[in-house]
Amino acid sequence: MPWQAAHVTSTEAIELLESLLAGRTSTAEVLRAFQAAPVADLGFAQIDLHRSLRKGFPEVIYGEGKTPEQVARIAQKIVQRDGRFLATRVGPEHARAVRRLIPSASYNQSVRCISFERVPLKKRPGTIAILAAGTSDLPVAEEAALTAEIMGNRVERYYDVGVAGLHRLLRHLEAIQRANVVIAVAGMEGALPSVVGGLVGRPVIAVPTSVGYGAHLGGLTPLFGMLTSCASGLTVVNINNGFGAGCAASQINALAADAAAGVARNGLPVDALKRPSNARKPAGRSKARRPTRDKRRSA
Repeated sequence: MPWQAAHVTSTEAIELLESLLAGRTSTAEVLRAFQAAPVADLGFAQIDLHRSLRKGFPEVIYGEGKTPEQVARIAQKIVQRDGRFLATRVGPEHARAVRRLIPSASYNQSVRCISFERVPLKKRPGTIAILAAGTSDLPVAEEAALTAEIMGNRVERYYDVGVAGLHRLLRHLEAIQRANVVIAVAGMEGALPSVVGGLVGRPVIAVPTSVGYGAHLGGLTPLFGMLTSCASGLTVVNINNGFGAGCAASQINALAADAAAGVARNGLPVDALKRPSNARKPAGRSKARRPTRDKRRSA
């Protein structure tokens, strides 16, 4: 049984709970499966091994500030547990160290991400539209795209559609409106998310970038512009945080897919907590049936 392994993934947890409800698995087996230690202690890092159980994807490695050896060892432990990993803000030295332990890992130098998946996650229904105002914004937009894709989403890219040539955006508007969630990446004055937010009836996640001249202030100008946007419901992440936008969009898309399929969070069917008619009843004392009182009076 898959849940007899040292740890339980989200999919395995669902199978285990369904088996319990159907009476095929005992309560003791369930407890043993979920009592596995949720943390791997590497000394320099405490890896959250239950992240995929709660969030549907394992802990993501932020590489900046970590040595190549640290990133490699963390990635190796996560792959042993989940069969996939994603590390952001990594350089060529990190990639070389990771590939010594995980030869098939894929490194994207322009995006500064390295990833691996033994078996790709099944793509959920619906799409995430990712817009980049200019070509200079592509590294941040691609970080969002890579994040969303490895987390099990279909991504549609619309690049170089900034407001300086609004017709470039409008020609794709019908397709963008069909997406479940939109990510809009922009530097300079950061106007693109506000424009998109007024044109689509979907959640829009704005990502300011550090692309721009002096008064751009390293991304603060588009950040402030997006935070003070008059477009209703616009959500803003930090400067250059493509990963954060991709992760948030993935969660929104998962909710939309689950709602369409009639399932609750983490893919558990809405009626899964209803005990099947053939389920084994928990062992316990049986209640004695009270004798019925004869209400008829004798003549």
